Amino acid sequence: MTATRELRELYDREMRKDPAAYAGARIEPLGRIVRVVGEENYVIFSDLGGTDAARVVHEQADHFRRAGAEVEWKVFGHDLPENLESLLAAEGFVPDELETLVVLELPASSRAEPRPPGLEVRRVTDEAGLRDAATVNAAAFGPGGRPFVERWAAWIRDPTQGLFVAYLDGAPVASGRLEMPAGRSFAGLYGGGTAPAFRHRGIYRTLVAARADVARERGYRFLTVDARETSRPILERLGFVPLTTTRPWVLRPGADPRSPNAGTTIRR
Repeated sequence: MTATRELRELYDREMRKDPAAYAGARIEPLGRIVRVVGEENYVIFSDLGGTDAARVVHEQADHFRRAGAEVEWKVFGHDLPENLESLLAAEGFVPDELETLVVLELPASSRAEPRPPGLEVRRVTDEAGLRDAATVNAAAFGPGGRPFVERWAAWIRDPTQGLFVAYLDGAPVASGRLEMPAGRSFAGLYGGGTAPAFRHRGIYRTLVAARADVARERGYRFLTVDARETSRPILERLGFVPLTTTRPWVLRPGADPRSPNAGTTIRR
């Protein structure tokens, strides 16, 4: 595995300073930060060490407050200054769950993983597959804010996006997606989840391996996951190693930074 610091610098350079554009979003480099605006708004990169970081954070918060739009500031464990999260809290941003960015160096060839009997992983290519993915996604995570099928219908033929469903004896039991940004070294796994009744059977592990095979075949060197504590041990057993931590901080329309509760509640 490439040295951690070197790999982290490569990730920042390719995925944060120069994020791949996608439909419905606009990339905006603004001095020492990079933000993505559109259907969703977020600050993907910041390097505010040695600057008036409080002023920059206030300017971004004020911009989105005036626009009446929600924005997420994704803080990585190595971002500067060290008090960045305190500055975000002071502006009314609220922290989400702390996750660990883990990375796997993809081998030159696939490694056969033992698969539970009767389990098959398929890439979604039609409306029936979308409905299956939506069913297991809701079972694993609960109902989402934006309709799952509506969001994925526009992406289903996008070569940079892949949605996968695991079927056990023909019934959908798990789903997950694979992001494959063009011209980058890193592919990413997102949204992997298994319906509660089918957990602890190796299904999640098989879903990870199937998506890793697709990423390897597409020429990616590395695979990343923003891992919760529930999935991190499984991923580490598969060879993923920690790169840094990540935590989204979210500012919602109407949030008052003067509130005594500003920045103290974890979103679930």
